[in-house]
Amino acid sequence: MKRSLIVAVILTLCVGGAAALSPSERLPDSRQEARARDISAELRCLVCQNQSIDDSDADLAKDLRRLVRERISAGDSNAEVKDYLVSRYGEFVLLKPVFSLRNALLWLLPFIALVAGLFAARRMFRAVPQAQPVSSDLSQDEQAELARVLKDRS
Repeated sequence: MKRSLIVAVILTLCVGGAAALSPSERLPDSRQEARARDISAELRCLVCQNQSIDDSDADLAKDLRRLVRERISAGDSNAEVKDYLVSRYGEFVLLKPVFSLRNALLWLLPFIALVAGLFAARRMFRAVPQAQPVSSDLSQDEQAELARVLKDRS
């Protein structure tokens, strides 16, 4: 009983994302199927958001996998399939968005914020007034008072 449970758990963990793809979705041509799997691994499930459509079991992910396979069967290249899905769903569908002028601010904003923070911290710490050195030129009255205070302390 325990062994069968352990075997079932191990098999479940090993299967992972392969369980998301049903056998009916597979393409008959192994090269096209490999291309479809590669593309599906790079596309985001719009329901799960942090999972590829290759790993997701959501209905929308199944539809997207089917659409990828239809486009590949129609003769589209990998780039054409991705471009089609991006035109339909936006760049959010890509797990690794492409750097472009349209999204440059999103890519560069963390670096800009870091540099601005460093400059602000430097300016803030530079603006802290330094302690002024005490003048050693005491008047005779001040020297007498200092001597009296020091004498009283001892």
